Amino acid sequence: MLPNENAAGVRPSPIFWAVVALTVVGAWLTTSSAVDTGVGIFVFVAAGWVLSLILHEFSHAYVAWKGGDHSVEAKGYLSLDPRLYADPLTSLFLPLLLVAMGGLGLPGGAVWIDRAALRSPRRASAVSLAGPAANVVFAVLCVAPLSAGLVTFERWPVLAVALSFLGFLQITAFIINMLPIPGLDGFGALEPFLPSSVLQAIEPVRRYSMLLLFFGLWFVQPLNDAFWTVVLEVVELFDIDPSLAIEGFRLFRFWER
Repeated sequence: MLPNENAAGVRPSPIFWAVVALTVVGAWLTTSSAVDTGVGIFVFVAAGWVLSLILHEFSHAYVAWKGGDHSVEAKGYLSLDPRLYADPLTSLFLPLLLVAMGGLGLPGGAVWIDRAALRSPRRASAVSLAGPAANVVFAVLCVAPLSAGLVTFERWPVLAVALSFLGFLQITAFIINMLPIPGLDGFGALEPFLPSSVLQAIEPVRRYSMLLLFFGLWFVQPLNDAFWTVVLEVVELFDIDPSLAIEGFRLFRFWER
């Protein structure tokens, strides 16, 4: 549920509602026998993933507004318009490409927060944690119909697989974002409490941190194994069937069949 619009000028943009509508259409497509299975899953998961990116960045902005940075409203961040969060290429296309390549939910856009306006280090930390929290909520929303028996594999197998894969992506996004690496929300949550000497020591490698992370996850096998071990353990906590998520990823790549 969106926050009270009167509280912070939250006025969802037409583009946000268009993404919501496309996600709903994608869910319907997964239940239609007239549409290719892979195409239905692709539309639902791609639109749902973009929706989660929007809510992730909106959560940062809304908590920042509550924490004292009212500039986020003037910047349009409370409109849930994905065009305002960052460059469409790096914020939407690249994350979608990485989902298609490796079934990995990587960070997308970014909202620019005036951290000097935030009332305390705890508020600044909460701003960073708000985005990953949105991914957790989104994962729960994906799993809830499955856990409640509203969507079953026997009745709607394609939708069950699609929900499992989309929930799986939210978990990977949460875990990656919570890593204490500069550029990620996990580090952002710690940064307000770190001494200046530590921040100065980190500064020379800050710009390369994300590149090193991507390289490690793709090409350093022990790191890759450790990451996916953690992901699978967390996925089980959310009652997501890994086999359904893997099948969702396979069908999502409909162009390979």
